[in-house]
This record gives sequence, C-alpha cells and structure tokens, in this order.
Amino acid sequence: MSTAAEAAGEKAAAAGPVLTVERLSVDFRVAGEWTPAVRDVSFTVGRGEVVALVGESGSGKSVSSMSVLGLVAGSARHRGSIRFHDTELLGLGHEALRSIRGKRIAMIFQEPMTALNPVYTVGRQIAEAIRCHEQVSRAGARARAIELLTKVGIPEPERRVDSYPHQLSGGQRQRAMIAMAISGNPEVIIADEPTTALDVTVQAEILDLLRGLQQDLGSAVLIITHDMGVVADLADRVVVMKQGEVVEEAPVGRLFAAPRHEYTRRLLAAVPKPPPPPATPPLPGEAAPVPAAESQAEADAAAEKRAALRVRDLEVEYPGRLGRKGFKAVHGVSLTIGKGEVLGLVGESGSGKSTIGRAVVGLARATGGSVEVCGTDVTGLSGRRLRAFRPTYSMVFQDPGASLNPRWSIGASIAAPLLVNRAADRTAAHARVAELLEQVELPARWASRFPHELSGGQRQRVGIARALALEPELLIADEPTSALDVSVQATVLRLFRELQDRMGFACLFISHDLGVVELLAHEVAVLRNGRLVEHGPAREVLARPRTDYTRRLVAAAPVPDPVQQAERRRLWREMAAA
Repeated sequence: MSTAAEAAGEKAAAAGPVLTVERLSVDFRVAGEWTPAVRDVSFTVGRGEVVALVGESGSGKSVSSMSVLGLVAGSARHRGSIRFHDTELLGLGHEALRSIRGKRIAMIFQEPMTALNPVYTVGRQIAEAIRCHEQVSRAGARARAIELLTKVGIPEPERRVDSYPHQLSGGQRQRAMIAMAISGNPEVIIADEPTTALDVTVQAEILDLLRGLQQDLGSAVLIITHDMGVVADLADRVVVMKQGEVVEEAPVGRLFAAPRHEYTRRLLAAVPKPPPPPATPPLPGEAAPVPAAESQAEADAAAEKRAALRVRDLEVEYPGRLGRKGFKAVHGVSLTIGKGEVLGLVGESGSGKSTIGRAVVGLARATGGSVEVCGTDVTGLSGRRLRAFRPTYSMVFQDPGASLNPRWSIGASIAAPLLVNRAADRTAAHARVAELLEQVELPARWASRFPHELSGGQRQRVGIARALALEPELLIADEPTSALDVSVQATVLRLFRELQDRMGFACLFISHDLGVVELLAHEVAVLRNGRLVEHGPAREVLARPRTDYTRRLVAAAPVPDPVQQAERRRLWREMAAA
C-alpha cells in the first residue's frame, strides 16, 4: 500500500516535471586542471512535489542545486542539461536567467545571516525582491513585505519589517528569507539546508511552514539536506548522492523501509535516534524515585563530594546600551556535574544554554550566584590566579572554522594551550600534538596543515584535540556536531564517547539535538527563557518529561522514519495548539 507521500509523488510524476536535470556534470579549474565535482547527475522535480537531495558534505548536492540558477562560481564548467519546463537554463543569457531567478525559481539559502544584507532592514530587502519583478510603488512593496512576513509567521510584522537581520532570532531570519523567496509566487523553491543549526522546535515550525506554503502555492520544492529526519518529514521522493554521483533514487517510504544501496544504509544507520514521543505525564505531585540504598540527603552529599562542576543560583545579565535596560539571559540556575559524568543542557535558541557554558569558562561574566570547578569558586578568581586554574577546564566550540586561527597550522593551534600555560616546552609540545592527533584519529603528519585544508568534521576533531591538550577535568562542549552531516557526526560522537570513557573528564554537553543528548548524557537539564524547568536522569526526562515544554521539545525532534514522523508531527501540532 502506498503512503500519502508516495501518492503525491506519483501524481506529480503524472503531471510531468517542472524541472529536469539530465546528465549534469560540473568541473572546477584547480591549479590549472579540471577537477570533477558532479558527474552525470539526473533527476526530475514534478509540479507540487518535494524532492530531497541528500548526501554527505562534498557529495555535490549544493553544486547541483546552485547550477539550476547559475549561482556556481565562474571557474566552473557545466555539461548536460537543466530544463525549466521547455527552457534550457544552461547557457541561458544573463537577462533571460534573471527574469526566471527569484520570480519563477526561488532560493532559500542555508545561512540567512550571511545571505541577508546586514546594513538593510529585512523589509527593504523583501521589497527590493518584489520590485525587481513587479511594477509596484515603494509603499506597495512595503505593504506586500508586511503581508509576506505575516504569512511566514513573523510576530509583529508591522514592527519587524523595519528590523535589521541581527535584531531577529535565527528562526525569524530564516522566515524572512522564506518570505523573500515566495515574494514572486515561484513555481520551484530550492531550499539549501533550511533548518541547519536551528533548535528542534524552530526546525519543526520552519518545516511546517514550508509544507504549508508548498501546498498553498502548489510549488515544486527541491530541498538539500543532510538531516534524514527532515527528509522523512517533508519529502515525497529522495535522491541520494555520493562523491558527485547519484547512487539511489526512490519514493521516501520505500527508501527508508528498504534502502538498496550500501551507502544509503550507512547514512540511515548513522542518524542518532531521538527519544520516542513522550508518554503520559506523571500525575501532579508525583515524586521522582529516591535511591533505595541511601536517603536523598546522603545522595546529595555524595554528589557534592564528587562534583566537577557546581553552578549555584547563576545569573547572567547583559548591560543595556544607550540608556536601554539590560537583558537577563540566565535566572538563578543551579546545576551539578559529577566527575566523569556528562550533563546534557537542552532548550530552544535563546534559552541561555551557551551563556551558561560561556559563564563557566569565564567568557561571560556572572552577575549573580557562583560557579565552582572541582571545588574552586572561579567567579571569584582573576588575573594570575585565574590563569593558573584555567587548565582545569576547557571548551569545544560550535564552529571550528571560526574558533581555529586560519593563519596557524592545526599543530600550532593544538600546542597553544600547552605553551601558553607552560605545561611543555616546544619539543614536548610537538610530541603531545602528534599524540593528540592520533587520539582523535587524524594522522600526526597533518600537524602542518591549515584549517582550510580540512573538512568540517576534521576541523571539529582538531577542536576536541586542542580542548583535551591539558587533560582537563571539565569539558564544555557547545553544539559540537550541529553543522556536521550524519556520518561525520556519528564518527565525532563515537570518538567523543571513547575519549570521555578513557580520560574520565566531566562534560557539560550543550545541544539542541535530543538524539545526540540521549546517546551521550547521563543526566539532562532543560532550559527555557534562562530558567531551569526540568532536570534528572536522561532516560527519565526524555522518555517521561514532567513539563509541557519538555514534552514539546521531544515531540518536535524529527525521526528518520516517514510513518513515525507523521505521528510525531501530529502530536507536536496538538501540543503547539494547546
């Protein structure tokens, strides 16, 4: 029996393709030679159909999709055919392509903060997109921009139309990008990783928005993603790419139920499975179980004795500017992490997760409460005393491309903590760098390479190696796998778990991916608007959450199974509407 998605795909196929890519090959000129990036790629997208283009980083997904609108770098060479209805797009003149780009085929880019112009308001940018294709006054374009912002669910659109990109949250910026993309009622929408690095609830909202718009506009959608949960949620048909070639194509239900290619099976196996939809919440007043062997007071005393991190009534407030009131990001949060344990810190964007992590390592100033690392109150340390204590803890940042110095070799970056803290001379540091690279499964001979010569997953391993250089007792990991494709993420997570088991460091693991948190964490703490709303053993919190907010978080996490995801989507909508 065919699923609803398969039926939609069959209907779109019967109506004929609106976009046809046939034997597309793309080469780039590197060091005087042509290097292939895409080889003989063929697929179609039917009217009203959602086709997902999936694969690891470097598989050719984005190059294939960018070629549709002629957005690939000028050094590229194209062969094959890309047809929009009966119009051949490859080789089409600039003016003719410009009349199609943005009006009949629109693009939603991966990172709206870089795709939106930071010096113009979002309303002006949407209005400019409208006026490029329609004869309309400035006032008319502004009114249409407000209408579009309303359609994509931006709160207070009459006010937000005059906001700059940096004044919007990540989810709001992505909605503004979608508003710009649909301003011309396009027949085809190309969405390149539209939910990367968004928290689960915002991701669920964006996917719901895309699904609703696709149905309202009747547009075909080509979505490029490495998130198989997103594919299960949105796609009718899936095209799997590996190293520039298509290795499998199938309706979404068939692909997830019985993938034919070994590479597709590996991709699906690498996805961390989010916790199941939350069970019935406990009755009001129902208490969590108390350890049988000891009283709660004795358990608390034991935890106090072995704590690697103790955060007590932490408050962090950012000062206002130009006479404006300050913003309190963290309100009286208390956490304890035992030595050798992993605490997962979860919540939506803006909930205060990263602020707490930065406060622990001194990158954000605590305005109230205390932070103790291995029994020492670090909020009271400064100058030489703080520098002497800093080797006790370290941090793995979300984006290794931004946290690694592009002018330093990776060996120099890993050696820096050893040399700055005078933990080793240059000879010993060189040997330690080689050892650390081997521990994170990178060849020691790569020490002379620079960050741009490594993939995203390899750079993240370098970030982990640098953080472990001084063998810290506490590690803060801030979204260390959020932008990695699933197979690279699986490798990094396996490596992280092995290193944590072997070295025994405590870890504050900050993430919006509940599947990753359930895989790694012993306990979970849930934040909302800077306040701790739930805290307990990982399996208990994620399987039987006590608050509606946590239940919504769990239900919003997409799973790589179209049937299960349809049920989760229904459950999430019910919770969101309640």
